[in-house]
Amino acid sequence: MSTTPDRMPEFDLAVAEQVLEAQPFSRLLKTRITAFGDGAAVLELDIREELAQQNGFLHGGVLAYAADNSLTFAAGSALGPSVLTAGFSIQYLRPARGRTLLARAEVVHAGRRQAVARCDLVCVDDDGTETLCAVAQGTVLNTAGS
Repeated sequence: MSTTPDRMPEFDLAVAEQVLEAQPFSRLLKTRITAFGDGAAVLELDIREELAQQNGFLHGGVLAYAADNSLTFAAGSALGPSVLTAGFSIQYLRPARGRTLLARAEVVHAGRRQAVARCDLVCVDDDGTETLCAVAQGTVLNTAGS
């Protein structure tokens, strides 16, 4: 990370990609971060058979992981890189199926110590049609100096 006088280290898409790559579970799921900054983040992962539940839909745990991580990245873009999820809730709207899962999160409110963010979880099918399958909201804490 580079620093400039009177500024915190730069936390940009390149650094966010390194943070994501450092997470073994994210590597296992082959997650990608495709947008990051200004209180927002987008994570993507390919929907594969080994991520399905017994009815063939993407497992809810994968959706929850994507929501949690995208909420935290979005909040991290507002609070800085030292953040942890304090809690989140998720509502499943319809079965998740398609080619790709997108987790689009953005900060709703940020203070110095915490941020609240919202995430839309969207499945994209082979022809590019997007279907909202879940929504989540969470609180993320700034752990710098803790």
